[in-house]
Amino acid sequence: MKYVFSLCLLFVLSVAQAQNVLSPSGKLNLIFKLDDSGRPFYSVTFNTKTVVLESALGIKLKDKPALDANFEKISATTSTFNETWKPVLGEQSSVVNHYNELNVALINKGTKVKINIIFRVFDEGVAFRYDFPKQAELNYFIISDEGTQFNLTENNKVFWIPGDFDSNEYEYNETKISEIDNTKINMNNGIGVKSIPGRYMVQTPLMMKAPSGLYLNIFEAAVVNYPVMHLNTDVANNKFKAELVPNAIGDKAYLQTPCVSPWRTIMISNDARDIVSSKMILNLNEPSKLEDTSWIKPMKYVGIWWEMHVGKSTWDYAGSQNATNFADAPKASGKHGATTENTKRYIDFAAKNGFDGVLVEGWNVGWEDWNGNWKEEVFDFTTPYPDFDIAALSAYAKEKKVKMIMHHETSGSVGNYERHLDRAFNLMKKYEYPAVKSGYVGKIIPRGEFHDGQAMVNHFNFVVKRAADYKIMINSHESSRPTGFGRTYPNYIAAEAARGNEFNAWSVGNPPAHETILPFTRQLGGPMDYTPGIFEVKMSYYDKNKTEQVHTTLAKQLALYVTMYSPLQMAADLLENYEKYSDAFQFIKDVETDWDNSIYLEAEPGDYVTVARKTKGKETWFLGAITDENARKSEVKLDFLTAGKKYKATIYADAATAHWKNNPIAYQIKTMTVTSKSKLKLILAAGGGTAVSFEPIQ
Repeated sequence: MKYVFSLCLLFVLSVAQAQNVLSPSGKLNLIFKLDDSGRPFYSVTFNTKTVVLESALGIKLKDKPALDANFEKISATTSTFNETWKPVLGEQSSVVNHYNELNVALINKGTKVKINIIFRVFDEGVAFRYDFPKQAELNYFIISDEGTQFNLTENNKVFWIPGDFDSNEYEYNETKISEIDNTKINMNNGIGVKSIPGRYMVQTPLMMKAPSGLYLNIFEAAVVNYPVMHLNTDVANNKFKAELVPNAIGDKAYLQTPCVSPWRTIMISNDARDIVSSKMILNLNEPSKLEDTSWIKPMKYVGIWWEMHVGKSTWDYAGSQNATNFADAPKASGKHGATTENTKRYIDFAAKNGFDGVLVEGWNVGWEDWNGNWKEEVFDFTTPYPDFDIAALSAYAKEKKVKMIMHHETSGSVGNYERHLDRAFNLMKKYEYPAVKSGYVGKIIPRGEFHDGQAMVNHFNFVVKRAADYKIMINSHESSRPTGFGRTYPNYIAAEAARGNEFNAWSVGNPPAHETILPFTRQLGGPMDYTPGIFEVKMSYYDKNKTEQVHTTLAKQLALYVTMYSPLQMAADLLENYEKYSDAFQFIKDVETDWDNSIYLEAEPGDYVTVARKTKGKETWFLGAITDENARKSEVKLDFLTAGKKYKATIYADAATAHWKNNPIAYQIKTMTVTSKSKLKLILAAGGGTAVSFEPIQ
């Protein structure tokens, strides 16, 4: 009775007063109000301290009056939701989804158009979206701008990348809000296609730390039939405004009622571990639409990939590695990586070492002339090169109990890909490929579209949904960054959508802090296929004239299998390098990819991350600890282990002389017996890490 009364009281007072809704713990408070001109605003407090100042809400329409003022309230109702759901694959076997909701129904006094603004307040943050109900006054409409603001109280430290409409593969900048400036960053960074529309435009997720010690993160969830949201910065006033990625003619989104926008999210906590472990983005997405998910499995894999990046072999049959202007009929060169013989070598290695799959890139015709010329008809995704016997390899892999992983590079020609998609998926089913890695290198076709626009968001989601019809798992590269869609379609097993390990092979690379930032940014929306496990980190190993390198120690490469969550994990280095360092390779063989529980023991964006994970359905645990360019010492309690049990801890650590640049391959391995009462001292070299496996002693 008390709960019902509170709803009624709020409804009575809503016409004349501002509304607020608290988080379940009461720490967060979101306040909504209309000003005298009927403009909607929201603000947020944390422990009674204002964190988000009054910030405007609203949508501008093309050829119609804007929906950002002249509103009056019809109603404002609250509700509480609390459930526990089980992801198919994940950092934990069950997820709590607990929030309080405020639904404000508004009507424009002039046009009579109705719009609802729905707020949800979780213990670790707030979310809101625009809801356009079915109505005679608004049917088809075009969004020309979104007026959502995020007005902050402090000049926070911020981890940002440029608001590029075509690429999220930048290294992070760590500055104050007032120092955001795209003109000051190094653009000689290995990114092929850049589309940065403004000097102060940044991407989300945007991780911040306030001078007061509070952590904030601005992001979005459930981006469906809508463009990606970037942020335009008012550097003088600590303000951000939503900037939607346009299409080829400048419009932002084409919609028809009933419809909704994505959720706009602000995570807030005084403990960074609350941000990095949050499942708020997942919780804001719809539950799984797949009744049968038994075919969705985690995978550890090797592949014909890194050898092309380091110049040992080529994607193309002709061996030119030119990719832009090879005109003649290609002839065998002996440099092609995706041969039947080489693939069998990888299959044998996977079978011997307990890996689930083998990825092969460069297997299909077209790699001689695929990139840089905005070419539409590139790949057909079904025709192998003459030296790749897909039927024989499929049979050989099946005999060895290894799965093949398909590769579909689209070269950005998505119309061509969609025309061939069903034939490509049929080929995969014929030869029993359970998963595909897709790629979107280059400018988008249809020409003029951006990777982050509404049309491409719809394409990425369509491919995932169509793949589900064939029971195929998707790992997208060069796509828009995930926003939790993997909950709705759990066959969306992983994505790249950030600056991955490959950039270390042929560009300025990724600084040592990079992997300590990604869990607070890109990975909030879903698993990342970062491709860790590089042991020979200096490219001079392959060519004495090269200076590029992976900016970590070998031990940190091991730790990334734990700190960088993904149910799809690649052992990315060359097979001979794993044979050379077989003792360190044992950790990659042992580490799991699906978890019952994950506990973030230490976390500070840009500095360090330490996490322990329990294997799903087993008593084994794994721990990963990484640091930035600074060496680090810490001591962690092992109280996450089951009380009363003894465990064999195998510790893969940096050697005393290790350093990411000067001595990256120096590592040491030791074992010890531990219990839940033990403490573990971690000594991480500059750019280093520690990986630990915990096996129960019978």
